[in-house]
Amino acid sequence: MAGESFKNKIRLRVNGILQKNKAILLVQLKSPVNNKLIWMPPGGGLRFGELMESGLQREFLQETGLQVEVNHLVFVNELVHPPFHAIECYFSVRKTGGTLKMGSDPELSDTEQILKDLQWINIDQLQDMQVAPAQLPALLQNASLPRQIPHFKNK
Repeated sequence: MAGESFKNKIRLRVNGILQKNKAILLVQLKSPVNNKLIWMPPGGGLRFGELMESGLQREFLQETGLQVEVNHLVFVNELVHPPFHAIECYFSVRKTGGTLKMGSDPELSDTEQILKDLQWINIDQLQDMQVAPAQLPALLQNASLPRQIPHFKNK
């Protein structure tokens, strides 16, 4: 069953907010938490020993085909919905290369894939959609995203 490996542990996730004009790039996936289709910024789990910046670049490339530069930390979301518990760090990102195409999640087998779609979605439409995290539409409605200072380990 998809998402079994995400249960009963704390999972650190990194996600990228890529905007173009008044749109944001979102992936649609079948949520392992509630088994419903949701839209959210591309990203995924951080591997042990992997820097957050590197993990986000890897996840973004796997899911979207795009290479990104990681900018500032926008917000942190904690998801607690037993047996799932995730700390999600959302960063502003900038496209640096690649070709947009829907990818896959290498943590899951072909039959377990949860990614369903990839689209640029107008920020004004987000209020009428199933979006995660729930505070994302309100944050994006502001003229500028909040800025938190990330603490990346020196390379």
